[in-house]
Amino acid sequence: MDTTDRVRDAALRLQAELADERTPFVTDAWYVAAFADEVTRTPLARRLLGIPVVLLRRTDGGVAALEDRCPHRSMPLSLGTLEGDTLVCGYHGARFGCDGVCSGVPSQSVVPPGARTRAFPVAQHGPLVWIWMGAGAPLRAAPHPGWIDDAGWAASRQKLHMKASYVRLHENLLDLTHLSFLHARTFGTPDYASAPYETEIDAEAGRFVITRSVVPTRLPPIWARPTGLEGVDAARIASSTFVSPALHEVRVSFHACDRPAAEQPSRAIRTAHIVTPESATSTHYFIHHARNFALEDGAITAFMHEQLLAAFQEDIDGLEAIERNLANYPPGTAHEISFHADRPSLAMRRWLKRRAPPP
Repeated sequence: MDTTDRVRDAALRLQAELADERTPFVTDAWYVAAFADEVTRTPLARRLLGIPVVLLRRTDGGVAALEDRCPHRSMPLSLGTLEGDTLVCGYHGARFGCDGVCSGVPSQSVVPPGARTRAFPVAQHGPLVWIWMGAGAPLRAAPHPGWIDDAGWAASRQKLHMKASYVRLHENLLDLTHLSFLHARTFGTPDYASAPYETEIDAEAGRFVITRSVVPTRLPPIWARPTGLEGVDAARIASSTFVSPALHEVRVSFHACDRPAAEQPSRAIRTAHIVTPESATSTHYFIHHARNFALEDGAITAFMHEQLLAAFQEDIDGLEAIERNLANYPPGTAHEISFHADRPSLAMRRWLKRRAPPP
């Protein structure tokens, strides 16, 4: 066996410890099913963690989530109609409550035993509707950063779709050295990849953080224009945190380098990258982006939203290209070599692999 073969085999052994598109989903966790304003009195169909789900708004304003399959002949219940808090199957008229139990069948007087579809626990917090798809009752409350509801943060939101594994998106968000290259035309700068960074890895708690200090730097227009730091030496301090299999949070602060940060107005942005697997190789990608300055300036909100979407589309395009490329190789044969900056993302992938149920 030559050196190349030994390196490949060693890399593949290490990769076997990491989550990837073949790893079963971590089901004992909360995931975002939808933005709250997506869920109305019209049934909403959405595939989550490989399972068809129908979401609906009850008459009391709450949200219900059922498996999107009539137990009679597997018709999607999302194609039915909502009468009060009863979902009527569009095939044979079987009626289901928000608890998933069939309450009536038009063609007979007795409901067959076991005629029910699965009902999932849901929780609406601010603009987000969370769903628990694990067995049994939720083990913990849904994660919800308080700043998402804080009036001191102006925000915009967007739902995107990505034809790639959710694991790759989490890894991308912990590996911000790619900003200098994949995002060279949007919010990346040439000095970002080589800037010093610190890591925090807590494999027991499942917390993985990387903080990078780009000082001094010249901010790209997306940050320079709204903060008023155009054409000056500035500091860009960014932290990226894996919070849960469904949530990744990025915090960035900016200040001019000519005086202490404490003597300047706060200029900070926070982004909740909300990651929900649709299938092994497709992902619902919800984004909630906020800032604590220029709160009443709608033009800045629109400008930043447009620029951020362009940058996040670069991530999607890159990760989809990786997914397509890997599809050319037999599963588990494409070995990868990691860099020092990959430590948090490698630890995160090991944690996901350990949390996943057996295949």
